[in-house]
Amino acid sequence: MEWIFKSFDELTNEELYAVLKLRFEVFVIEQNCLETDPDDKDQKCMHLILEDDGKIIGYARILPPNLSYDEPSIGRIVLDKTYRGKGLGREIVQKCIDFIHNIMKIQKIRISGQAYLLDFYKSFGFVVTEGPYLEDKIPHYQMLLS
Repeated sequence: MEWIFKSFDELTNEELYAVLKLRFEVFVIEQNCLETDPDDKDQKCMHLILEDDGKIIGYARILPPNLSYDEPSIGRIVLDKTYRGKGLGREIVQKCIDFIHNIMKIQKIRISGQAYLLDFYKSFGFVVTEGPYLEDKIPHYQMLLS
């Protein structure tokens, strides 16, 4: 497996297509979320891609400060359903946190996490700052890692 960080401009057409397809499969088909996934923020984000044998199986984006929140954020975290239960989701989040701490040199990270993943995010040190509230008709909590 290979972990790749790229800016939007560095993504190939094939990578972007595969990322959007994976996000569609998870957010629209699995979670029945009919809200628009492309939100005009991807162009300003760093993108973490997890590939297995050339296939994109995992993804997250890192939003810079002042795009969604004052702090940087992690979002659109997805993992192909055939790769779940192996700790890869945890690795995706940890690699994003490490990137923000070590490359961006910023300690605070704010996220909007789905309610059913509350304990998962708390295990990284995130604390609830707001919620629950509905985002795309799914219960979420705003959380901060200091």
